[in-house]
Amino acid sequence: MDCMGDNALRREECQPTSRDFRLEKRIETYWNQRSAAFSQLRLQEAAGPNGEAWRMLLQEHLPDRRLSILDIGTGAGFFPLLLAPLGHEVIGVDLSEKMVQEARKNCLAAGVPARFRKMDAQALDFVDESFDVILSRNLTWTLPDVMEAYREWHRVLRPQGILLNFDSDYGCKTFTKTKDADHVHASLSQETLTACNDIKHQLHISQHRRPFWDARFLDSLGMEVSVDADIAPRVQRDPSMHYDDVAVFGIHAKKSS
Repeated sequence: MDCMGDNALRREECQPTSRDFRLEKRIETYWNQRSAAFSQLRLQEAAGPNGEAWRMLLQEHLPDRRLSILDIGTGAGFFPLLLAPLGHEVIGVDLSEKMVQEARKNCLAAGVPARFRKMDAQALDFVDESFDVILSRNLTWTLPDVMEAYREWHRVLRPQGILLNFDSDYGCKTFTKTKDADHVHASLSQETLTACNDIKHQLHISQHRRPFWDARFLDSLGMEVSVDADIAPRVQRDPSMHYDDVAVFGIHAKKSS
């Protein structure tokens, strides 16, 4: 699967989008089923050295003032747990209702004043220019239409607003059962991993090499883009938690005035 050139990218942008609601429902069901175990993983990260490492990384990119932050694909509320205590107003959204429930429960237990809503990352229910910052972690590789998602995220950002997207290029990776007991996905069954692979192979984003594709598309929206090819050494600091040997890229994009 080769990276698309600029002409191919422009042709893809012009193609009409046909939503596959059956696939979207399958994705939602998949993450509903994983919500409880996923929540425990994120709580372990947040409470340990990984949580502090992520907080420091985020603060490097965030303006030093109280911010209105939208965390898209919030999962179990990892970013709200880190940032809401710093005084930011944080809203987390996720397609999975059970993930939203986990996020609410986790933040309530921690006394963190964040809000959560069930919402499609590709069709946000917010007015234009609502947020100073948009965050996302490990979401875009799971979306049927990443271009539409990026357009929506750009729409709800305020002028000079910041988008921080952290993800991995999973398109060419096949997930298999691990024998490593300390691996973060050691508890996942082969059946679950097979379902993940099947869904992933149906997604257009899996055909692109990332984060280069993302950077070009965000640039086409008029955003000022910079990329860190691999932040894994900075944020995967807990020796008791082993991750996939795949780079974790960071995209920083700023909306024009």
